[in-house]
Amino acid sequence: MLKTVERLLDSVTMQDVWSIHSETMAEYGFDRLLYGFTRFRTTTGFGDSDDFLILSNHDSAYTDRFVKGGLYFHAPMVRWAAQNNGACSWRWMWDHEDSMSESERAVMEFNRSHDVVAGYSIAFRDASVRNKGAIALTARRGLSQDDVDAVWAQNGREIVALNTITHLKVINLPYENPSRTLTDRQREVLEWVRDGKTAQDIAQIMGLTSATVEKHLRLARDTLDVDTTAQAVLKASFQNQIFVLQQ
Repeated sequence: MLKTVERLLDSVTMQDVWSIHSETMAEYGFDRLLYGFTRFRTTTGFGDSDDFLILSNHDSAYTDRFVKGGLYFHAPMVRWAAQNNGACSWRWMWDHEDSMSESERAVMEFNRSHDVVAGYSIAFRDASVRNKGAIALTARRGLSQDDVDAVWAQNGREIVALNTITHLKVINLPYENPSRTLTDRQREVLEWVRDGKTAQDIAQIMGLTSATVEKHLRLARDTLDVDTTAQAVLKASFQNQIFVLQQ
């Protein structure tokens, strides 16, 4: 476990972290993972889906329906994760199936059709009520929930610790979403704004015209889907897109 933690801490890209974590969880019997995180949670949901950070090694036939198709919104374990912190056996889900809504049961049937039937979910505790992160650990095909619960009884503390370390590492790496990724110029002008510089100051520093600086700021606002430059700076900071150490 210590070697795995060291590898995670030494990783500098999200791809490396996720690869290490996927390999490690597979050793415990969880070969399909679905991780989600948002910093824009509201009282009614998780915010704009374009701002979600989603990592998964499920096949696209599953994630296209579950994530892109919005099935997650009705998923019982997602509901549990939104309301709780810690780890939960999927036995909870199957034990409560009779009392679930029609849409929740439809999600469970979809999961059955993809052999997503045994596993655990972990909801991470965060200092901000606007933040929410969770991961669903799906057991490999052929394992029952009894098998998974036995693995958890022996190794659950290690598994939670490794997932928590991975979560903390991921949320401190640059955000990776093509539709929300800033260009180098957009990132640089936002950095100078955060340092308190005006558009005129930035133009002089970067050797640009004020109009060009304003253009980069406008494009940054459009990319991040916000109305003001202050909001752009805040969102880019949340997503670790500014003051990025170049590798």
